[in-house]
Amino acid sequence: MIRIALDAMGGDDAPDPNVAGAVAAVTENDQLHVSLVGDEEILTARLSEHTYPADRISVVPADGFVGMDETPTVALRAKPNCSIARCWQMMAAQEADSVVSAGNTGAVVAAGLRTRLFLKGVKRPGIAVTLPNLKGQSVLVDVGANPAARPEHLFQYAVMGSIYAREILGIESPRIGLMNIGSEEGKGNELYRETHKYLAQSSLKDSYIGNVEGRGLYHGEADVLVCEGFVGNVVLKVSEGMADFMMKSIGAAIVGALDESQQAAAKQALHSAGQRYRYQESGGAPLLGIDGSCIICHGSSNARTIQNALAAAMKLKTNHINVQIVEQLAAATAAVE
Repeated sequence: MIRIALDAMGGDDAPDPNVAGAVAAVTENDQLHVSLVGDEEILTARLSEHTYPADRISVVPADGFVGMDETPTVALRAKPNCSIARCWQMMAAQEADSVVSAGNTGAVVAAGLRTRLFLKGVKRPGIAVTLPNLKGQSVLVDVGANPAARPEHLFQYAVMGSIYAREILGIESPRIGLMNIGSEEGKGNELYRETHKYLAQSSLKDSYIGNVEGRGLYHGEADVLVCEGFVGNVVLKVSEGMADFMMKSIGAAIVGALDESQQAAAKQALHSAGQRYRYQESGGAPLLGIDGSCIICHGSSNARTIQNALAAAMKLKTNHINVQIVEQLAAATAAVE
């Protein structure tokens, strides 16, 4: 049985999508137990509206939650037993195998960093997202957990991202690139120049293809791209906005140019194409490097998103991602020594 602590109060429309997503997930998978963490009275009432296996959903009380507009560190100090903090406390006490939240991303990461629940050898966890490209998919790490990264952190993101790309995306030999302002050697600030040297001389040197410009992400130049959290978060948010803009503007132009009899089929084709890349389908982004696992979902997640996030957390566990991270980081450290 895989036990997941779900921040039931996290998200724009919480707790309804969280409760419905949990019910759908445990109904579909009999190896899953979900703890809904949050306001006991509210969650118990919401659960009473659903039919579900009672032995595989439980309610864990928490004192408040971190709102989307709150400053994470301030809110966590004021509410040390809020829903996201309780989720991490449960995982630290081995009462849960994973944490899932659609709440304030900064609070999710900050609560996790407070526990120091890192895998052996990991210096700083990083958030990984899967993005489409012309050749398939690629992994971008980090997109917001660590805006003050050092070269050794980015090296570890490359290791963890490669394992994720291989085990979850099925890319046999992932190519690693460093997100930079130019492909030439010597580009970027000190962090990126030092990281380039680090990767080029590391145990990943045979997989490292060098610097990759922003456009290379979508051209499929690399299967794993690493950067510090500030750059990664900007890339992610711009990508989300551009994807939405392109689908709406180009879609409207295409549909408008067709005969009325063809418009329904065109709308369906556009919807199907866009569906492949919507965050609802992947569920969320893993925080790699955690002793356990954490899936961070979009604030506007619906029940399907939460269901898929719970499934993603289970997959990280069953694919033994953490075991491989610890082994490969240990081997890389030994090689340097």
